[in-house]
Amino acid sequence: MSIREAMRNPMCTNCGGPALIGEISLEEQHLRIENARLKDELERVCSLAGKFMGRPVSSMGHPMPNSSLELGVGGINVISSDFGISSPIPMLPPHKSITMSNVATNNNSNNNERSFERSMYLELALAAMDELVKLAQTDEPLWIRGFEGGKEILNREEFSRTCAPCIIGMKPNGFVTEASRETGMVIINGLALVETLMDSNKWAEMFPCIVARTSTTEVISSGMGGTRNGALHLMNAALQVLSPLVPVREVNFLRFCKQHAEGVWAVVDLSIESLGGPPFPTCRRLPSGCVVQDMPNGYSKVTWVEHIEYDESVIHQLYRPLINAGMGFGAHRWVATLQRQCECLAILMSSTSPATDHHTAITAGGRRSMLKLAQRMTNNFCAGVCASSVHKWNKLRTENVDDDVQVMTRKSVDDPGEPPGIVLSAATSVWLPVTPQRVFDFLRDERLRSEWDILSNGGPMQEMAHIAKGQDHGNCVSLLRAGAVNSSQSSMLILQETCIDAAGALVVYAPVDIPAMHLVMNGGDSAYVALLPSGFSIMPDGTGSGGPVSGNGSDGNGGSGHGGGGSLLTVGFQILVNSLPTAKLTVESVETVNNLISCTVQKIRAALHCDN
Repeated sequence: MSIREAMRNPMCTNCGGPALIGEISLEEQHLRIENARLKDELERVCSLAGKFMGRPVSSMGHPMPNSSLELGVGGINVISSDFGISSPIPMLPPHKSITMSNVATNNNSNNNERSFERSMYLELALAAMDELVKLAQTDEPLWIRGFEGGKEILNREEFSRTCAPCIIGMKPNGFVTEASRETGMVIINGLALVETLMDSNKWAEMFPCIVARTSTTEVISSGMGGTRNGALHLMNAALQVLSPLVPVREVNFLRFCKQHAEGVWAVVDLSIESLGGPPFPTCRRLPSGCVVQDMPNGYSKVTWVEHIEYDESVIHQLYRPLINAGMGFGAHRWVATLQRQCECLAILMSSTSPATDHHTAITAGGRRSMLKLAQRMTNNFCAGVCASSVHKWNKLRTENVDDDVQVMTRKSVDDPGEPPGIVLSAATSVWLPVTPQRVFDFLRDERLRSEWDILSNGGPMQEMAHIAKGQDHGNCVSLLRAGAVNSSQSSMLILQETCIDAAGALVVYAPVDIPAMHLVMNGGDSAYVALLPSGFSIMPDGTGSGGPVSGNGSDGNGGSGHGGGGSLLTVGFQILVNSLPTAKLTVESVETVNNLISCTVQKIRAALHCDN
C-alpha cells in the first residue's frame, strides 16, 4: 500500500507539500517508488528476523550484521505488498516461465520473485517449527494413550483447537492422515545429530533403510555464527519401506534447524509441493522432525514426530495395517534406526572394540574395509527391492511370473563393484504367522541355513569372522564358509550383514571371491570386490501389540520382547543371468528366478511350521 500511496500522492522535495507529477522527473518518481518499497521490505525483514533470532530487530537502528540470514532472506529487491499478502502464512507464488527473448528485461523481476519466495520459505519454516515443538512437548490432551500397547494417538479435535490451520493447504481428496511420536535416548550429542540431519549425505548414511536417496536442492541459509542455528535447506528425498508392495515416497521439503536453548535443538521438515516434484504426489509431510536435548552422560533425548498425509490406495492391503500404525514411515522406525546406528558408531569408534573373530584374524584396517563392503551390499539390496534410482531398473511384465513377485532387470557395465552383464532382481513380500524375532533368529543362523539356502550345498555353514555392530548379537557382519560336498567342489565364502531393532530386522548376504576377501580382511580397498546381494527384510505386521522386535537397545524403555502378531517377510534376490551386457534376457532366466524365490518362501514356511 505504501508504494501505491507514494505514486498517488507525490510530495515536493523542497517544501514537503503536494507536488504535481510534472514537477518531478521520471527518474525521481522511480527513486521514490523504490524507496517506499525498500522501506516496506526492511520492516518486513526486521519482523522476520526478530522471530528468527528470538529478539526484536529495529529497522531504524544499526544495520543488520552480515549473516547468511541477510543473504537468504534480506536479499536484494524483495517484493512484498505488490503480491497482496493478507495472511501470516501465504501460499507460494506460481513460477513464471522465462524465454531467451525476455531474460534481460525480466531479470530484476525474477530476482524479486526469487527473494520473495525465500522470505516465504522462512515464514513457512518458522510456522512449522512452532507446530513441531508444540507436538513434541505437549502431552494430554493433545496426545492420548491407546489401548493396544500404550501407543500414543494424536487427538484430532485438540490439535485443531491448539494448532493453526494446515500451513500447506487442505488435505487432498482421498488422502488419510498418520501421526506418531516416539521418545528415546540415543548415544550421540545434539550438535552431532543436528549436523547429520542437515547434511543430506550423512542423513542418508544414518538411515540407509529408510532414505533411498536424497539431495539438497538449495541452501537458503547455512545458519548463524558458524552454527546450524537458523539453517534452512530446500531438499528432496525418496523414502522407502523395504517391500515391492509399498511404493517409494517422493518428497520435496524445507528442512529448518533452530537452537531453542543451551543444548536443545529442533529440526523440522515441511513438504513443499510446487518445486518440480511428481505431478501427483502420493504423500505430504506436515511439520515433522525431532527435538534433541543433550543429556549429562553424552546421550541425547530425542523426541521424534511424524505427521503425514498420504494416498492409501497405492499401498497393498498386506501393508496397510503396518503403515496405519506408524510403523512403516512413522516416528517409531526413525528413532529405532537412529538408536541402532548410533550404537554401532559408538562401538566402532571405541578404543576397546569387541573381539571380532574366534578363528580368523582381521586387522583394524580390514575391519573398516569389511564394514564398508557390507554397507555397500546392504544399500544395493535395498535399491533392488524398492527400485530406487541408485540403479536404473526396468520392470518386467510376464505371464510366467507370479502376480505378487516383482521382477526387474538392468545392465551392469563399468562398475568394479559388480560383475558385468545382465542383472535380474526378483522380490516378493509374504505374511507369516510367526513373530519377527523368531523369523530373524532362523534366517541368520548359519547352522540352519541349509533349510532354505541352495548356496549352502545342503549342509551347515561355518562362521569364519564376526564383527559386532551392537549390543544385540544379531547386529553384526559375518563371513561364512560353505563346506564342499565333495573333493571336486571348492568351498565358497558368503558375506552377511544382520541387524535388528525395535522396528524390524534385515538379513543381507552375497557370495564373494575368496582372494578378494583375503585382500579386504588385510585392509585392502573393498570398492573392487564384485558382489550381488540377496536377503530378507522382516517387519511386524502392524496388527499385534506393537511390542519391540528387539529389546536390547539403549532407549531406556526396558524389557525384551518378541513383538506381537505375525511378520511381513520380504525376500529379494539379485542374480547375474548373463555375463554379456549386450545379451538379451530369456524367458527361461525369468522363470528360474521366479522359481527360486517361490521355492525359498516355501522352504521358510515349512521350516517355521506355518504352511497352513
